Order: sequence, then C-alpha cells, then structure tokens
Amino acid sequence: MDVDPSAPPSGSGCVECDADGGWWVHLRRCAACGHVGCCDDSLARHASAHWRETGHPIIRSFEPGEDWFWDYATNQYYDGPELAAPQAHPADQPVPGPRARVPADWMAQLQSRDR
Repeated sequence: MDVDPSAPPSGSGCVECDADGGWWVHLRRCAACGHVGCCDDSLARHASAHWRETGHPIIRSFEPGEDWFWDYATNQYYDGPELAAPQAHPADQPVPGPRARVPADWMAQLQSRDR
C-alpha cells in the first residue's frame, strides 16, 4: 500500500539524523508507514533513501503550513488524503533543525556538497 492514512508519524524529527546526531533542512513523512526523514536538500537525504530501501514512494511534507504530497516513483505531485496527526513537526522547531545540532556553517556545508 502506497498510502496508509492511519499511520502516525515516527516522531518530530528525522529518525536517522536523530539517531546519529545529525541535522536536517526540511522534513518529509512517508505516507505508507509514517517514517519521518530529511529532505533531499539535507546532507543525508534520508526520506528518499527510505523510499529506495522500502519501496514506499509517496511522501508528504512534514513542515508547518505545507500539505503537499510527492511521488518519488513518478517524480510528480500526488493528491493524497488527510494523514494521522500531527501533520507537521512542532512550529517552534527551527529550519534547519534541530536547533542544538545545526552547525554555524550549515549553508557552506550544503553548498560544498552540491559541487
């Protein structure tokens, strides 16, 4: 199943970044199982890695005020249903985040990765 509206999010941050002390730019939520991973603008790109590992292609933004879905398999937006709460990470969680782990040179790190 590509979407399970009853699956709650796995937490308020990227599961893998939280486990290894990393940081993220934006968060994405798997619409099939609720896994929260970091976006492809983040260094680790855990959300798309989750898709490649599990075959779960549909994600939803996990950012406050955003309700769009994306299908990695078709590389297109997806018209998805309302998912189990919460719909986003806490509004006081900064972007990038989490606050205590974002390095002062985070922008330089992202720019050097893309070269």
